[in-house]
Amino acid sequence: MPDPALHATSTTERGSFCTARCACGWRGPARRARSQARTDAERHVSEAGDGPRPEHPVE
Repeated sequence: MPDPALHATSTTERGSFCTARCACGWRGPARRARSQARTDAERHVSEAGDGPRPEHPVE
């Protein structure tokens, strides 16, 4: 069974940009829209296939 914490995602803000990050080391591109950063994180988790899909990523 895969480790549920392997793909725990969150978003971080730096200035006017928001970036999605994952516990596995993945990091998405800087986005001006938080919603797009969350979508990047959801896409990462679904493509990784061995972690839970976040219902509400942490901002």
